[in-house]
Amino acid sequence: MKKNAEYRNILIIQTAFLGDVILTTPLIRATQELFPLSDIDVLVIPETATVLANNPYIRNIYTFDKRANKKAAFFSMIREIRNHHYDLGITPHKSMTSAQLLWLGGVKRRIGFAGNAASLLYTDRIKFNPTKAQIVRNLDLLTTFTSRRFSSQTDIYFDKEIKGKAAVLLQPFQKFSNRIAIAPGSVWATKRWPEEKYIELAARLKKHDVLLVFIGSVDEWGLCQRIIDASRTSQAINLAGKTNLLEAAALTAACHLMICNDSGALHLANAVKTDVFAFFGPTVRSFGFAPFRENDRVFESEISCRPCSTHGGDECPLKHFNCMQNISVERVYRSICDHLSL
Repeated sequence: MKKNAEYRNILIIQTAFLGDVILTTPLIRATQELFPLSDIDVLVIPETATVLANNPYIRNIYTFDKRANKKAAFFSMIREIRNHHYDLGITPHKSMTSAQLLWLGGVKRRIGFAGNAASLLYTDRIKFNPTKAQIVRNLDLLTTFTSRRFSSQTDIYFDKEIKGKAAVLLQPFQKFSNRIAIAPGSVWATKRWPEEKYIELAARLKKHDVLLVFIGSVDEWGLCQRIIDASRTSQAINLAGKTNLLEAAALTAACHLMICNDSGALHLANAVKTDVFAFFGPTVRSFGFAPFRENDRVFESEISCRPCSTHGGDECPLKHFNCMQNISVERVYRSICDHLSL
């Protein structure tokens, strides 16, 4: 095998969701620290590419649009990878497609997790430890080179222009001393704390010196607006679908707290070091995707049917949805008041 200094052209593939990409940023940074003379390229899906913009450890960001014409995108990406003659490829995504891209792309040394069919295409197979946080598991992919321990703090980088736009959006609300980002959406319905509970929480926060900054995707604008309207609060701004990921990150950085589900917003907040209060229903912290900073908090119900799914689903398999219904608004409201000294 080559000495570390000889790996000059490195590709990292992470074509999963937003949170997975953010959780890969410590691996990207650590790879650059381990191979300081190397150039690192990253391959992600189009929906997550923005969150890596301005990252100083990345040379090129490539996008693999697997939702459009996956076959055409796959072979186009193989040609792109072959043209760059990568010495080393790393993927924390346990995907056959990611493994095939590295293998068919002619990447000489290919590192991924052991224990699945895709691992047959790797030259180095690293044990996947289910007891560790996903960030640490990702960093384990470098243990084939070193026993060194790396920082697990995630990163998002936004420039002055992005920060300035966030400031402009919040400027009309400067009278509020406290700002809370709220992201009530999720791709999976059972990962969402019920809408009526967000409504009650927003209504209770009206009596305090607090601005509620709603963020999310275009598809989540309606959900956010319903919460604002039903709670009859004038202390809120609905920016769901109005910003890109970096702008949402800058807005979150300007807030004192993030209230969200087990979703990408959680990881966005961790990356900009904004405290997180997150709701976990069908999923559990032991999966490795919980918030990790000192003042973060997870709200959950200790019931026997959890976890029921790795990602959540469209409806509760047992039809009661107690994992979320049992998380009371009073409990969350009191925790917010204590946290912000309201």
